[in-house]
Amino acid sequence: MAELLLELLSEEIPARMQARAAEDLKRLVTDGLKKEKLTFTAAEAYVTPRRLALVVDGLPEKQPDVVEERKGPRVGAPEKAVNGFLKAAGLDSLDACEVRSDPKKGDYYVAIQRRVGRETSRVLVDVLRTAISKLPWPKSMRWADYDLRWVRPLHGILAVLDGVVIQLAIDRRGSETYWDPDLGTFEDSYTPEYIEKFATLIAGNRTIGHRFAKQDGTFGIRPDPSLPGLTRQSMGPRVKPEGDESGTAGAISVTSFADYKAKLRDAKVMLDPAERREVIRAGAEKAAADAGLSLKPDDGLLHEVAGLVEWPVVLMGRIDEDFMDLPPEVLSTSMRSHQKYFSVLDKDGKLAPRFIVVGNIEARDGGKEIIAGNERVLRARLSDAKFFWDQDRKSRLDSKVPKLAERIFHAKLGSDRDRVERLRQLATALSQYVPEAPREAADRAALLCKADLTTDMVGEFPELQGVMGRYYALHDGEPVEIAEAIAEHYSPLGPTDDCPPRPVSVCVALADKIDTLVGFFSIDEKPTGSKDPFALRRAALGVIRLIVENGLRVPLAEIFGRSVAIYVEQGVSATSQFDTKELLDFFADRLKVHLREKGVRHDLVSAVFSLGGEDDLVRLLARVDALASFLGTEDGADLLTAFRRAANIVRIEEKRDGAVYGGDADVSLLRQEEETILSRTLGDVMPRVAEEIRAERFHEAMSVLAGLRGPVDAFFDHVTVNCDEPDLRRNRLRLLSTIRSALNEVADFSTIEG
Repeated sequence: MAELLLELLSEEIPARMQARAAEDLKRLVTDGLKKEKLTFTAAEAYVTPRRLALVVDGLPEKQPDVVEERKGPRVGAPEKAVNGFLKAAGLDSLDACEVRSDPKKGDYYVAIQRRVGRETSRVLVDVLRTAISKLPWPKSMRWADYDLRWVRPLHGILAVLDGVVIQLAIDRRGSETYWDPDLGTFEDSYTPEYIEKFATLIAGNRTIGHRFAKQDGTFGIRPDPSLPGLTRQSMGPRVKPEGDESGTAGAISVTSFADYKAKLRDAKVMLDPAERREVIRAGAEKAAADAGLSLKPDDGLLHEVAGLVEWPVVLMGRIDEDFMDLPPEVLSTSMRSHQKYFSVLDKDGKLAPRFIVVGNIEARDGGKEIIAGNERVLRARLSDAKFFWDQDRKSRLDSKVPKLAERIFHAKLGSDRDRVERLRQLATALSQYVPEAPREAADRAALLCKADLTTDMVGEFPELQGVMGRYYALHDGEPVEIAEAIAEHYSPLGPTDDCPPRPVSVCVALADKIDTLVGFFSIDEKPTGSKDPFALRRAALGVIRLIVENGLRVPLAEIFGRSVAIYVEQGVSATSQFDTKELLDFFADRLKVHLREKGVRHDLVSAVFSLGGEDDLVRLLARVDALASFLGTEDGADLLTAFRRAANIVRIEEKRDGAVYGGDADVSLLRQEEETILSRTLGDVMPRVAEEIRAERFHEAMSVLAGLRGPVDAFFDHVTVNCDEPDLRRNRLRLLSTIRSALNEVADFSTIEG
C-alpha cells in the first residue's frame, strides 16, 4: 500500500482561514479518490502559516479493473436500433457483444466493456490538480499572470507517492494543463521545454523549513532559496546565498511523511497546529508561574497565535506602571486585538503589569531585543489609549447623546439617536413586567446606553462598547445600576454568555433586542435559511433567555405592538406584509431550538403554541413541562393513543359525510353504560381542566385529564361508533369530538409525535 504526501507552500495564510483550509483540502482530495475508486486507510491534514500539508495512507498501486455490461436490443431488432446501441456502447460491430437469453423476452445483445485501472500516480495528477484549483477561500487573489486564485501567492508544490514525485503541474491558466502537441502526451511533455514554455508550478520532492532557519537548525536572517518546482517566469529572479549557484541551499528532500515531519522539525517547523497550541499554552503558563502570576485563559487567541508562528517561542514583557490605571479591559483589548499578547493575572485575579508574547524564532540573546521591541510598540498603543481615556472623561456621557444623531443605525430605521428614543419608551414599558425595576432608572439607562459609541475609545476599540460606557457613567456619578445596565444591555451575546440579572439591565437589554427584531422585520429584512446579516436569530434567543432565566411574565404580543407604534410615531412605516404574529412564530422556532439543546421535545412546544394566543414564555414553558410529565405516564400515553383514534374516526366520518360533528352529545341517545359514563366524565372533567389552566396549575390540569383514561378505554372496547342507526351514530361521533376538544384544551395533541 502506498502513501501520498502533498504540501502546498505559499505566503502567509491568515490564521482564521487555516483550519478550514486544511479540512477543505482533505475533503477535496479524499472525495476525488473515492470518485476514482481508490481506497485508503487514513487521511490527515496539517497547516502552518506558510503551508498546507496532507498525508493519505493505504493507497493501492492502481485502480481496480472494471467490467461494465450494457444491455442492448433483442436479436433480430431493426438495424437502426442495433446501430444506436453500438454507438452508445462505443463499439464498431456486434462481434464485441454477447448474446444472452431471457425466458420471457428471448435472445438479446449485451455489450461487455472492460476498463483496466490506471496507475494511482496518474490518477492523482487529476485529483490533486482539481483539489488545488477548487480549494475554497473566504477571500482569494490572483498574482503575476496566473489565472489560478489562491489566498496568497502559491510558491511551491511537494507531491510524492511512496517517495516518487507525482508529475503534477499547475500552469498560469489554473487547473488546466496546456502543452505543445509536438511534445506528445502530458507525461512526454513533462520536460524542460514544457516547463519553460507553459508551467509555473511543478511538483517536486523538496520543500524549505522555517523562513529564518539555517541548515544547521539555528536561526539567522538569510534570503529564501529558489525552490525546485518554481520557474523563473513565475517568481522572477531570486537572490541566491553566496556560493550557491543552484539556488537550492536550505531545500529539504523528503521521501515519506515521517521523513517530511522530522526534517521540518529539524528546520524549526512544527507541522501540527495542536502541538503548537500546546507548546504556547504550556510555555505561557510556565512563564507566568515563574513570575508568581497566572495566565488569563483565552482559547480564541491561543488558536490565532498558533496560526501565526511555525516555531513558537514564549516570552514575557512588562507593561509600564503609568498605564496600569487604565481600565483592565482597555489594557487586555489593546494587547489582544492589536498585538496578539496574552494577559496575566496576579494572585488577586487582577491584571498584572506583564504580558506574554509568542515569537517565531529562537533569538541568540534569549529574546531580549524581541521583548524590548514589543514593549515599545505596546507603549505607543497604550499611550493612545490613555489619551482617549483622558479626553473622553472631559465631558459627561449624557453630553455625548446628541452626537448619536450623526450615526445611522439603518437607512430605513433612522439614526442611533432615534433608536435611543425608541429604547427609552420600550424600556419604561417593560419595567412594569420586571420586578424592582424603577421606570426612571430604566429610562435613564436607555438614554445613555449608546452614548459611548461616539467616544474616541470605542472608536478605536469597538469591542469595548458598553464596557466603556459603564466606566464613563461611574466617573460622572451615575448610579451603579444605570452604569451596569449600560455595560450589560448587549448581553447575552451568545448561548454561552451570561444573562444580566439586574432589573434595569434586563429592561434595557430586552428593549435593545426587541427594537432590533421589530425594526428589521417591519422593513422585511428577515433571516433566510442561509443568511442572517443583522443577527436576528441571536437577538430572539437573547430575548427568550432574558425572559425565561429571570422568570418574567412579559406579554410579547403587546410589547411587539408597542414597538411597532413607536416606529410609526417616528415616521417608520412597516411593509404591508409585516404582522407581529409572524414575529411570534419566529420566536416559537427559536424557542424550539433553545429547548432542544436542553433535551425538551420540539413537538411539545408546537403542541402548546398551536393553541394560539400564548405569548407568555414562562407560562408556555410551564405548560410544556406539565405536558411532558403527563405523556411520560401510562395514563398520558394511553390518552394520546385514544385521542388519535377518536380524532381519526371523527375526521374520516366528517369528510365522508360532509358534516361537522361538534357540540354536546344528546344525553337521551346514550344507550350503553360505557357511553353514559364517558359523557358524564367529560362533563365533569372539562370545566375542572379549564379552571386549573386559568389558575396556571398545569400539572393539576393534567391529573384531572388522566381521569378520562378509564371511561375512554371502556368506550372503545364496548361501543360501536358507526352503527346502523343514523341518529345514534351522529351522537357517538359528537361524543368522540368532545374527547378531542377536551384534550385540545391542554395542547394540540395532533402535533405530538410518537
